[in-house]
Amino acid sequence: MDFLIPRTKDILDILIITFLIYQSLLIVRKSGAYQILYGLLIIFAVYLLATIFELTMISDVLNAFRSYWILALIILFQGELRSFLARLSISRGLGTSFQHKDKSGTYGSLVDAVSSMAFRKTGALIVIEGKRKLNEHMHTGDLIDAQISLRLLLSIFNTKSVLHDGAVIIRNDRIIAAKVVLPLSKNPEYTKKLGTRHLAGLGISEVSDSISIIVSEQSGKISVAQAGEIKIGIAFEELIQIITDAGK
Repeated sequence: MDFLIPRTKDILDILIITFLIYQSLLIVRKSGAYQILYGLLIIFAVYLLATIFELTMISDVLNAFRSYWILALIILFQGELRSFLARLSISRGLGTSFQHKDKSGTYGSLVDAVSSMAFRKTGALIVIEGKRKLNEHMHTGDLIDAQISLRLLLSIFNTKSVLHDGAVIIRNDRIIAAKVVLPLSKNPEYTKKLGTRHLAGLGISEVSDSISIIVSEQSGKISVAQAGEIKIGIAFEELIQIITDAGK
């Protein structure tokens, strides 16, 4: 009957399994990718300890899932991986698309800023002025007249900034105004399904030849409004092409 008496290793094995199940439930409840990564790291550490101390039951349980750990990480962080790959694509595209226009990387800073805000789900509205000047709208905000830069755009649209609520207007590769109030579109096709930021970007495109770039703070999706039409959830490659065409 000695086999019915648990050994110290068996008790430790059971306690660790209980702890892992409890922590897994807590992590799932929090439902955050980084919390889940933290849990996976704990499981990996426990797996190493179980192997070293020959804890049979926990080793068998973890071995059953070992083949799926990498797949789990890819699924959990598909957004981050997609953003990283998109940045690689952006960098490659900027090397050819923007070289003839601005060697200092002006448009590269603009695309990088939009990419960063999309990843962080920071709401933003950027208007690239066309041939028609937007002076009457520009004066509703604060005049800046500064070189486009990643840091400046991120600072403007930071929710703690006094300038974040409104649009940025770009003219001739420079930010000329921020916190600009734009006319909202009254197109019934969009008024019921789009928010204020998207309607403002669409509205200015209806009364001018400007191009509006909108980043959704709910989904992080990038939209572009042009000539009274809006495309929602466009790819970075398409955004690069649109900005390149606008700079010609």
